Amino acid sequence: MVAITHDKLNWNQMEEERETVLAGWVTGAEVDLNEAIEFHSGLPAHLNFSAQLMEAQRNGRTLAQPRAGVADLGSHLELLLFLQDEGGADLLPTTIDSYTRQNRYEEAERGLEESISEGRSLLNGFPAINHGVANCRRLVESLSVPVQIRHGTPDARLLAEVTIAAGFTAFEGGGISYNIPYAKKVPLEQSIRDWQYIDRLVGYYQEHGILINREPFGPLTGTLVAPCISHSVSVIEAILAAKQGVKNITVGYGQCGNLIQDVAALQTLPILAKEYLHMEGFFDLGITTVFHQWMGGFPNDEARAFGVISLGGVAAALGKATKVIVKTTHEALGIPTKEANAEGIRATKQILNMLQDQSYPENPSLDKEKEIILQETRQILDKTIELGEGDWVKGAIRAFASGVIDVPFAPSSFNAGRTMPARDNEGAVRFLSWGSLPFSADIQDFHRLKLLERGKEENRKPSFQMVIDDIYAIGQGRLIGRPR
Repeated sequence: MVAITHDKLNWNQMEEERETVLAGWVTGAEVDLNEAIEFHSGLPAHLNFSAQLMEAQRNGRTLAQPRAGVADLGSHLELLLFLQDEGGADLLPTTIDSYTRQNRYEEAERGLEESISEGRSLLNGFPAINHGVANCRRLVESLSVPVQIRHGTPDARLLAEVTIAAGFTAFEGGGISYNIPYAKKVPLEQSIRDWQYIDRLVGYYQEHGILINREPFGPLTGTLVAPCISHSVSVIEAILAAKQGVKNITVGYGQCGNLIQDVAALQTLPILAKEYLHMEGFFDLGITTVFHQWMGGFPNDEARAFGVISLGGVAAALGKATKVIVKTTHEALGIPTKEANAEGIRATKQILNMLQDQSYPENPSLDKEKEIILQETRQILDKTIELGEGDWVKGAIRAFASGVIDVPFAPSSFNAGRTMPARDNEGAVRFLSWGSLPFSADIQDFHRLKLLERGKEENRKPSFQMVIDDIYAIGQGRLIGRPR
C-alpha cells in the first residue's frame, strides 16, 4: 500500500476511487452528489444533527440518544418513531447490521429477505446499503429529530456514500476507533485511508454548504479504558477529519464509573481537542462532546440496571456533555425491546432535566483528576506527533506499533496489548501496567501508589486478579471488584 499522510485528499483522485466504491453494490448507482446536496439544502434545521448539537451546547443542554436498528425498513421506522414519540429521544440512531459492517452485502441481502419473510428481524441492525438511497431517505423525512449512522466498520466508504446521500446528517466512527476495537487483521494504514475518504466526502458536502456531523467512537473496547487512551484517539481522529474539511466534530468518552474521573474526563476532552486542533491551524470548527453510558457488563435485574443507567445520566449532566448515548435495562439479556429502550431514554432524561441547572463543584480532587488526564494525554499525543515527524497519520501508525497508544483488551494484531487497567481504591481506572505508554516518572508513580492503596485496603497485592474482579463488578452490583 502507498504510504499515506494526513494531507487533504485530491478530489479529482477521489472521483476515480468513488467509481470503484459505488460499484460495490447495486444501490451505489443511486448516489448522485448534486442531487444529494440539493436535498440536504432543503432540510429544516431541526433535522440537521450539527445544528441541534450546537444549539444544545449554546443552551447548556445535554441531549439523549439511544442505539437502535432492525432489518426491515417499515419495522425500523416504527422503532425510531416509538423512541422519538414514546421515549422522547432528542436524537436518533440507525445502528447498522454486522454483515454490512464487514462489507458482506450479499449476506445482508439474504438476511433482509428472510427478516421480511419471517416477520421479525434476523439481523442485528439496519442494512442501509441494501435498502439504498430512496428507502433510507424515507426514514429521514418521516422523523422529527435528526438521525445518525452508528456501526463499527473498518471500511465504511460505501455506507457513507449511500446514507449521506439519503439525508443522514451524522456519521459515527474513525479509522482507529472502528478498527482497533473491532477487527483483528486490518492494518491501520488501510482503515485510516478508508476513513480519510469518508471525511473528504463529508468535507465536499461542507464545501457546498452542507454540515455533516462526524463522531469518533469514544469508548473503544468499552472495558476499563482510561480517559487518556480514549482522549488520545478522539483527538487524533478529530484532527484527521479536520484535515479533510470536516467542520463539525463530536469527540466522545465512555463512562468509567467513578464520578470525579468521569466529570474530569468530560471537562478535559474539549480542552484537549481544541488545543491540538488549534496547533494544526483549525479555529473554525464546531466541537461538541458525547458521553457513552456504561459499556461493560450490566446486572440482569432491571431495577439494578436502571441504577447503572441513572449514574451514567448523572455523569453526563454534571460533566456537561452535549449528548449522552443511552443504554437499556436489557443490556445483560440481549437486544432490547422498544419499550425497554424508551424507558432507558426517559429515565436518563429525568436525570438530565433535574441536573441541567446544577454544576459539579470545583474541588481539589476534581482539579487533580483533570490535571492527571491532561498530563497523560498530552504525553501520549506529543510523543505521537514526534513519532510522525509532524504527520498525524504516520504518528498514529507508529504510536500503535510501538505501544505509545495501546487500547486495553483490543482484538487487533496492530495493538500492542501491553497495558493493563484496574480500579483504584475509589473506583477510578488506573494502570496496573502501562506498557510503553510514554508516561513521566511522576505519572508512573501516581498509578503505582493508587493501586498500592487499594491493595492495602483489600489486604492483597495488585495483580491481574484485580482486573478480572473489576470487569465483572458492575454486573454483580458493585463498582470495584473487591474480594468477598
